[in-house]
Amino acid sequence: MGVIYSARYYAGWERRKRAVPTVVPPTVGERVVHLFESQLELNPLSTTYRIRKIIPPNSKHPSMMLKTLKTVLGFTFALSIYVRATAAADTNGAVAKNAMLVYVGTFTGTAAKSKGIYYFRADRDPVSQNIGLTPLGLAAETPSPSFLALDSQRRLLFCANEMNSFEGKPGGGVSAFSIDPATGQLKLIDQQSSMGAGPCHLVLDKTGRNLLVANYGSGNVAVLPVAADGRLGEATCVVQDTGKGPNPGRQQGPHAHCVALSPDNRFAFVCDLGTDKVMIFQFDARHGKLTPNDPPFASVPPGAGARHIVFHPNGKFAHVINEMGSSVTVFAYDARAGALKELQTRSTLPEHYGEPSTGAEIAIEPSGRFLFASNRGHNTLSQFAVDPKNGTLDWIAELDSGGKTPRHFGIEPSGKYLAVCNQDSDTVQMCRIEPGNGRLKPMGELTHVPSPVCAVFLPMNPAEVGLTNGDGDNIPGRYKN
Repeated sequence: MGVIYSARYYAGWERRKRAVPTVVPPTVGERVVHLFESQLELNPLSTTYRIRKIIPPNSKHPSMMLKTLKTVLGFTFALSIYVRATAAADTNGAVAKNAMLVYVGTFTGTAAKSKGIYYFRADRDPVSQNIGLTPLGLAAETPSPSFLALDSQRRLLFCANEMNSFEGKPGGGVSAFSIDPATGQLKLIDQQSSMGAGPCHLVLDKTGRNLLVANYGSGNVAVLPVAADGRLGEATCVVQDTGKGPNPGRQQGPHAHCVALSPDNRFAFVCDLGTDKVMIFQFDARHGKLTPNDPPFASVPPGAGARHIVFHPNGKFAHVINEMGSSVTVFAYDARAGALKELQTRSTLPEHYGEPSTGAEIAIEPSGRFLFASNRGHNTLSQFAVDPKNGTLDWIAELDSGGKTPRHFGIEPSGKYLAVCNQDSDTVQMCRIEPGNGRLKPMGELTHVPSPVCAVFLPMNPAEVGLTNGDGDNIPGRYKN
């Protein structure tokens, strides 16, 4: 007698088998949860007749197990109905105060026919603790919002409009939106030129008064002032990089791919894919100015292509993902001088893999114990343990992204969940981060989103709200609500 699995469960188990080197058979409890989920959607009345299908053929006590399963399933069924009914009891499009929203930026003008920023409610199952995404629709129509940044305290969302023409002039744009506290819908406040072509990354400084944007096409960085209500002013500073790298196809000139701020808001770091450098600037938040630091840059291996940088929560290390090199370079960080010293560079791909692939996103979960990096081509997320003393990385595992071209992933503020944006398969995969070992576990079905390229989480409960870019309460000049 064989075992019958639901289609959803079987697909999820297959992904887990590819994700870890050792395959562990599912437990009876896992079978109950996944069978229950599938049967609830198909036909709840038939569930009790299919319980026998999940009992192992060699079970010593099938009758006792059957009674236990029926009891658990009955309780779970009732609890789930209550939870779903409560979640669905929204009126006039309102979102529950304790809800978690997920905003997804996309590329427009492609075959996927995206219209802008979409948003979802993250619903947690009370039994399995898995999260599923409930579509809420189009949050805002805007051209190619390829990167998003939140100010959770002021309920503001900013996006980089990655294009080469803005309001009839060369260059891309930056948009600011207010977030409706009841529905989560976005309302356009203001737009400004990014002062360069192809803006692909931005960050709100920790005072909330400045938005820094990296322009990939033109290889420069601009600083835009932000008013208390979210309105954007004209750029107060534009810095142009120069130089090139050894790759003639990708590095004929500068390509600013990311701009990030030091934990104390005193320095700005710009990953330049075209020159294999991380440019370092002193940042004047009061006046919105950038001036070259001494030292003015740190280097990654030639031809590696620095893409994104992330600081460790302890402030002692910085990690850079290299796009063409499919690697992570670890730096020791001197907070006083704003200097980076290379400690390690290691691949994000398994040794046996020899097909084309490029690194994309990098992030560290809040505890600082685990780092994740995405691989486009190999279509995986690599998982590393971070040594707390020297910042170096040890390989843990890899996870199939559930689709094609995982350009970006976002980590939920508590560090328990992660959303992967698969750009070329038009899907978002939700994962749970296991707290003990940092492994990623796929959850539920893939969510359809046209050409998704960025995901951010927003808790609607004010008690859970914190700055996406770090704790800014101790930064002088921070806007207060």
